[in-house]
Amino acid sequence: MNSLDNALWRGGWVTRLRIVSGLVLFIFAFFHFMNIGLGLFHTDLLHGMQDGRKFVTRHNLISLVLYIALIIHAGLALYSLARRRTLRMPFSMALQAILGLLIPLQLIAHIVQTRYAHEIYDVNDEMGYIIILMWPSTAIWMQSLLVLLVWVHGCIGLHMWLRLTGWWRTAVPYLIGFAVFVPGFALAGVLTEGRRLWTDFADPFLREQYIEHYNWPSPDEFEALFGVTDTALIVFWSLLALTGFIYLGRKLWRRRHSVRVRYVNGPEVVSEKGMTLLEMSQANGIPHTALCGGKGRCTTCRVVVEEGADHLPAPGDVEARSLAAVGAPEGTRLACQMRPTGPLTVFRVFRPDGGRDRAHASQGQERQLAVLFLDMRGFTARTTGQLPYDIVFLLNRFFDAIVPAITAQGGTVDKYMGDGLLAMFETRDAASSALAGLHAAAGVGTALERFNRQLEAEGSPAIRIGMGLHLGDLVLGEIGAARHAPRTIIGDAVNVASRLEAETKALGVELLVSQAVLSAAGLRTAPEELRNFELRGVSAPVPALLVEHAAQLESRINPEEQIA
Repeated sequence: MNSLDNALWRGGWVTRLRIVSGLVLFIFAFFHFMNIGLGLFHTDLLHGMQDGRKFVTRHNLISLVLYIALIIHAGLALYSLARRRTLRMPFSMALQAILGLLIPLQLIAHIVQTRYAHEIYDVNDEMGYIIILMWPSTAIWMQSLLVLLVWVHGCIGLHMWLRLTGWWRTAVPYLIGFAVFVPGFALAGVLTEGRRLWTDFADPFLREQYIEHYNWPSPDEFEALFGVTDTALIVFWSLLALTGFIYLGRKLWRRRHSVRVRYVNGPEVVSEKGMTLLEMSQANGIPHTALCGGKGRCTTCRVVVEEGADHLPAPGDVEARSLAAVGAPEGTRLACQMRPTGPLTVFRVFRPDGGRDRAHASQGQERQLAVLFLDMRGFTARTTGQLPYDIVFLLNRFFDAIVPAITAQGGTVDKYMGDGLLAMFETRDAASSALAGLHAAAGVGTALERFNRQLEAEGSPAIRIGMGLHLGDLVLGEIGAARHAPRTIIGDAVNVASRLEAETKALGVELLVSQAVLSAAGLRTAPEELRNFELRGVSAPVPALLVEHAAQLESRINPEEQIA
């Protein structure tokens, strides 16, 4: 629940209302577009789904929800624009705002000619009526443009909302294809059905039947519908103009008050009082990281206030929750939430280029990767009484034997820890990382068998190992003192892999593979094959597969899934 709250629902009531209302409208648009696309196959499918869809959406309660969501979403968009301190914003945010403002220009006419005409003049607003009404004038192209505007606007919003979650990055490559398919499918359905209906409509006998079936509006009724459309557009333009006047009025009023901000190792700027520090940075072209777009749902815009903290109001609930989630030290604030009222000196913790100031080479990069923790069993007893050079020689021979199996799968040894190692598999996505980890673990098992046969020939005892393989969220970054900071990984996934490896000792197996790895790689396992492990420092039980000999794992990996 905490991760859901942190990733998806962090923010104020305005942000949450915008998310919920946007989701309602996105779901409606999705089913509406899929409905239109069915015209590509058969008219009966088109109208059959429309009847079922209307049965749900035109229920009084659902209709109320839809129109409230539409009014709230549009209203909050104008409210957000009116309250902005600057129109500088990231390209994706600007594109979404522009698309949102263009949508009403076509949507108003669509609603008036369908739902309004149905309710007032009892028009049968089936899809055929809508298509004939537009065909073959420019209206069909304008409504097709509406499909694209709505869908692109919705997809940007969905991406901005879900991009903070770990699973979204993995799903995006597949969802992009689906996102392109939906409007293409809808437009293909419109064109196919439009050509068929226009051919029928050219027949005078069929035209009369269509007009009667749809209860086609009279010229006077059409005139009235156009009048309603014009009135609604005037209302929209008036609201947009009011938004502009409020924005300009607030800007002129704020110009009477200004605040001076000095950035450590950066410029000094004078900005309007009342803006957030992030807005001040954006308005003055100062690089400032803000992954969530300045909604208080992440902490990447955080700063350390070095001077002037006494001029700042205390953090609000949204800011306090976000700072607490990362254990931010005293003096740290979120630039997107704090509104300076006096002179400030601030240090930006993160930079948009991924770099960190004060001689730190980089900020962390969050990835979902597989990690392998490996340890040699009985190393202390085995090497007791041996000369140090002999111990080093054995360890190097051991690593020479097994590490190529890791690097062959694109893995990297993050660190060596005496008789063990930690490896990660930094591939394009979680699925390929999990598969690489599985193949590497199996390869290590096979390499160990070969190495043990060589030791046996030399009269030396065989080496036993334990491995833990897990997949989870990691942070990759250069950690350490300036100019001496190696790139490494940290995160709960490392701890889980280490704890799984420790469990192999008591169980007498070479490998424990977490269910997270198996699921990401697409390997099917029966529930009875998995065992739940209560691991120290891990809040929830971790299901894992026991593999007595790691080399046996290769036979379980599906080659077709590896190729995919």
